[in-house]
Amino acid sequence: MIGTVCIAAAVLGLCAQVRRSLERNRLFRRDLAGGRVRIAPRYNQGAGFEALPLSARQMAPLSLAALWALLCRWGFRGVGAGLLLGGGLSNLWERLRHGRVLDYLRVPKAPGMLKRYTYNLADLAIFLGAALLVLRRRRR
Repeated sequence: MIGTVCIAAAVLGLCAQVRRSLERNRLFRRDLAGGRVRIAPRYNQGAGFEALPLSARQMAPLSLAALWALLCRWGFRGVGAGLLLGGGLSNLWERLRHGRVLDYLRVPKAPGMLKRYTYNLADLAIFLGAALLVLRRRRR
C-alpha cells in the first residue's frame, strides 16, 4: 500500500510539474518522434474529451466515486493502482483548482479516432494503470 501511495504521489507531482512548465513556456507547440507525437497544449473544460457537458464542480464527486469504485473492485495495491490513483487525482486537482485540465499530447499518426484527441500525462497514467490492474487480475 505504501508503494502505491508513493507511485500516486510521484505521478501527481510529475503532472503538476509538466503543467507548470508548459504554462511558463507560454504553451509552445512542438513535434516529437518524427511527427508521431505532438505537444499541442489545449485547455479542456468538459469531461470525456469534452463530450460530456459537465462543469469541474460536477466532475469532482463523479471522479472521486469512479476512482473509489475502481480501486475497491481491482485493489489498492501495486503499480497499476498507483498510476490510476495518481492520474485520477491529478486531473481532479486541475479541475478543482483551475476549472479545467491542460491536455497537451496528440498522436496525429495514430489509427482511427485516437488521432483526434489531445491527452495529458495523467490520462496516460490512468490508461496504463487500468490496463495493469486488468492484466494482474487475469493472471490470477
